[in-house]
Amino acid sequence: MLTRNKIVLFYPPYDGPPLGAPLCLLALAASLREANFDVVMIDAAIELDYLTRIQCESVDALFLGISVLTGPMIRGAIEVATAVKTYSPWLPVIFGGWHPSLLPDETLSEAFVDMVVRGQGEITIVEVAQALAQKLNLNTIAGLSWKNNGQRTHNIDRKVEPLDNLPVPAFDLTDFDAYEKLCGVRKLAYATSVGCPYACNYCTDQVFYKRRFNALSADRVVAEMIDLVTRYRTEEVALLDSNFPVQLPRALEIARGILSSGVKFKWTFQASTDFLCRMSEDDVRLLGASGVSHMGFGTESTSESVLKLMNKRHQRVDEMYETARKAQLGGIRVTFNLIFGYPGETEADRIVTFQTMSDIGHQFPNVSFSPNIFTPYPGIPIWPQLREMGVPEPKSLREWMDMPLGANMLPWLKGKELARLQRMLNYFLLNNQIDRRHKNNSQLRRAVRFIVQTPIRWRLRSSRYSFPWELWLSNVSERIILRRSLVTGQELPKEPANAC
Repeated sequence: MLTRNKIVLFYPPYDGPPLGAPLCLLALAASLREANFDVVMIDAAIELDYLTRIQCESVDALFLGISVLTGPMIRGAIEVATAVKTYSPWLPVIFGGWHPSLLPDETLSEAFVDMVVRGQGEITIVEVAQALAQKLNLNTIAGLSWKNNGQRTHNIDRKVEPLDNLPVPAFDLTDFDAYEKLCGVRKLAYATSVGCPYACNYCTDQVFYKRRFNALSADRVVAEMIDLVTRYRTEEVALLDSNFPVQLPRALEIARGILSSGVKFKWTFQASTDFLCRMSEDDVRLLGASGVSHMGFGTESTSESVLKLMNKRHQRVDEMYETARKAQLGGIRVTFNLIFGYPGETEADRIVTFQTMSDIGHQFPNVSFSPNIFTPYPGIPIWPQLREMGVPEPKSLREWMDMPLGANMLPWLKGKELARLQRMLNYFLLNNQIDRRHKNNSQLRRAVRFIVQTPIRWRLRSSRYSFPWELWLSNVSERIILRRSLVTGQELPKEPANAC
């Protein structure tokens, strides 16, 4: 009897330009191939008729694995899983990724989901594949949730594996030409670490990784990045690390290794301002010289009371200024993420944030901003408080499907208050864009900029936003960029209609 050893992995469609092939699937594929399984990877970003492809590939597959994030990605996952159960009802469908890991029982309650791989999946997925191929029981596989005779069963958690013990993601499965054609740049996504030591109340990272920082060695990172850039002729590497410079000596060793290799490419990462401020000016110049072109920071607010509510005690306003200054010395672009509508935030808190960030943007033209409405994702620590405040908690995959970043489900941010915040945001972003785009123009253009910006700055200082003629004018001459990627700084699609 022929034993099936082919596995199909699917990454559903999502908003925004791809950073490259989905790293989560490449990591799973590498572990599966080491165990002698064949892997077919299908990414909806480059496979427009993904449903037909999955149908063809699934005929002789062992199972279909789908990686899912909270939000619109769930729609494609449901579409595919439902279709598969229609034409191949015998084929196991396994969900994994952030959302199923945070809500495994809720995910497993769907008829089209047979199993959920929780958390770090590289070892779990191999053990599942081996058990299915050999028709073994699943009850001893750590990190797996599954249906045992119709009953939802959650096996024990799997012990976290050090990243250095896992194989290099299967980048050779990537169609680099297809991604380059789609986004205009030949780049790839890569991770040197997972986890962040902080416990911000709105962040799922601490729930998923339990505040443990798990990192590849600096030597391995340098060797792999240089090899990938050289072999696949990539121009840019986007690090998906939650907080890249947690171990400062390691971060600087990576930068020195890249610089000394002589291989030229851009690389970008996310960090927190306190870690960057612990670097010297020469350290940050080293980052720039090694190719770092952008850094993203979750600054969120400059109101001390809001930062306290967020449990961001490590975040200081003076370090935001220092981060911008040092990054400018290194020739590095910066994006500061901002969160508005957080429970307990007042308009006075927002005004403080707008005024402080406007000042930072005026002083440092390398700084851009990406504001968002607070989005309560699964499992975050403040859900009990949110329920008491009347926030409706989604109860199914389909309800979580309508939760993209910035989706406004906050009962305290509606009507006139929401409209006022929208106007404040638009003035703030317009002011920053004028600063960035026209900083080094001729004397005449600087004079024009001064005339245009003076009333905008007055509005931001005084919080007067009636009769917004500057915004009407900007609709003709200056398109306001509402959101940016914290990883690369590039523009992202507009937020949903019900959000700011």
